[in-house]
Amino acid sequence: MSAPSAPGTRLRLLGVLLLGVAVGVALSLTASLPRSEVLHRDAQPATVAYDDGSAHLLALVRRSTLLGESREIFVGRDPGLSYGHRVGLGAFAASVRTTEWTDAGVRVFFDTGHELFVPARSFVGGR
Repeated sequence: MSAPSAPGTRLRLLGVLLLGVAVGVALSLTASLPRSEVLHRDAQPATVAYDDGSAHLLALVRRSTLLGESREIFVGRDPGLSYGHRVGLGAFAASVRTTEWTDAGVRVFFDTGHELFVPARSFVGGR
């Protein structure tokens, strides 16, 4: 005859096992998301100079979270991309074909034929 507490012990063990699996899955997802990936990076050419005297860069960044994926254009002087001007593109999945830097700002040409202009006043001076 088996002990009366054996079914309760089995249920507790099963509960602990399921909790362990759930925690493992949650930790795996948390470790991998959110994340950012730079898809394109371009530096301001030496032939263009802005009033703040800084070298600027443009990056197309893909951000992945548990809720989905989005892209943004970053323009600024921080090579770490943590502080500057950002333009959200939503789920627009185009690639940057080329960029054109002028005294007025930077124009981004996408492989879809779309263009985006970011005026210099939006990113000069550390914005």
